[in-house]
Amino acid sequence: MLRLRSLRVLARLAPSVIALRADRKRWLRGESTESDMERYRRNAQRALDAFIDLGPVYIKLGQWLSARADILPKPYMDTLSRLQDDVPAAPFEEVLPELERELGPIEGAFDEVSREAISGASLGQVYRARLRGEDVVVKVRRPGIERAVREDLRDVKALLPAALRFINPNLGLTVKAMFAQFVETIHEEMDYGVELENLRSIRKSTAGTGIIVPDVYEDRSTGAVLTMRYVPGTKVTDVAALEEMGIDRERLVVDIHKLFFLMLLRHPVFHADPHPGNLSVAPDGRIILYDYGMVGRLDGETRLRLIRLYAALADRSAPRAVRAMDDLGMLMPDFNRHVIERAISLSIRAMHGRRASELEVNILVDLVNRTMGNFPFLLPKHLSLYMRMATLLEGIYKAHGVKFTFMKVLKEILEEEHMVEEAYMSELRSGVGRLAGAMAEAIEVVPEMRRFLDDARSSRARPARAGALLPGSILASSTFVGSAIIYASGAAAAGAVGMMAAIGIFAAFAILGRR
Repeated sequence: MLRLRSLRVLARLAPSVIALRADRKRWLRGESTESDMERYRRNAQRALDAFIDLGPVYIKLGQWLSARADILPKPYMDTLSRLQDDVPAAPFEEVLPELERELGPIEGAFDEVSREAISGASLGQVYRARLRGEDVVVKVRRPGIERAVREDLRDVKALLPAALRFINPNLGLTVKAMFAQFVETIHEEMDYGVELENLRSIRKSTAGTGIIVPDVYEDRSTGAVLTMRYVPGTKVTDVAALEEMGIDRERLVVDIHKLFFLMLLRHPVFHADPHPGNLSVAPDGRIILYDYGMVGRLDGETRLRLIRLYAALADRSAPRAVRAMDDLGMLMPDFNRHVIERAISLSIRAMHGRRASELEVNILVDLVNRTMGNFPFLLPKHLSLYMRMATLLEGIYKAHGVKFTFMKVLKEILEEEHMVEEAYMSELRSGVGRLAGAMAEAIEVVPEMRRFLDDARSSRARPARAGALLPGSILASSTFVGSAIIYASGAAAAGAVGMMAAIGIFAAFAILGRR
């Protein structure tokens, strides 16, 4: 049963859903004019206003959508990315009961606590305080947020089937998967015990790199409160202040990308929320990393497949890119390889008119946004978090406007971490596996051919002609196996033609055998 608030949500979001349907169709056709771009931005602004008006859960949903290149056109992503900035904090009088419920009387928990929040977010807000003579920050959940999340998620779940009727059917599975991932992530972010474990993991993996990860006061931390050492810094996108500090901004942009992509490609946990509010620069130039609520985890094999995908895109190899995307679980089981290869090949050549060596950090975001949006495909949870990370990093380096070549930085990381050889071995294993599978399928056909041959020999065909089936079946079998190998190697069209030819050869000899 829908609540009054549910009807309000429907009234606020329905116009944006309907507008998105039309805008996305036109965007994917690649026919956007300047007036179209203006309409995209106007409709995206209307969606942003609706998310802000509906409150914290919808703000978080908008933040999540702002990096979903598989769902939103790029102008929508750019507009909704503003939701990464501060959200007005609730009054301290409403937060105090939450603090005291978790830590006891505030006078005994801290020496003093400022009543003015230094930052607000969709799920929590942060205050300055003093503890045992030291400056600390106290992150506390928004009052009543658990109930608000529970009720709003219930409403979204109830309204989702109706919303799906207004979007491309190819997008249905993607949106359902995205919502499931959003629900899981928002619950993780509300549990500061999980954030504490994430912080510990990232501190351990970045030890010795110069990255500043704040210390945590565990005796003043719970599932709803997180108390950390106060580590001030200059916002990573405050260009004027960084210039005044004498920071080498080109070096800073490279160091930030190396930090996050090293976490992604080598460490057990990667920070998935590097918006400017979560990154600062210390007076000595070191990077300060805040907020560990949204993280991703990739297993070793997935990391190597991601490297293979980047290498294939840089080398302009659409067949290799499709194989890597298939291994990453991004493509539906019944996808048309030939069609997707052609689309990706065109996308690589046309991508912003840049040479492959100069493709930026958002290369995969662009590929998904302009090409894969035309096909039914799924983005696994941690790959969608990776794309969020990549989108936010792109915003940071564009804010600085410095010379930056992402592929060069990526290659440096791969060489320094000796991952190039690992990636090639992963691709070789994948190729061998595909070859073995194709050969197994081909071998399964041989007994069927043998049975057909036995049946033919026992038929009323003339004995002199029946013998023609033996060489025919051998020739057809060898042609089929060879074509299967060619197909597995990536030459899908040639392999398919060869397999059809094998069937034709066998049919021709079978007819001869009956005469």
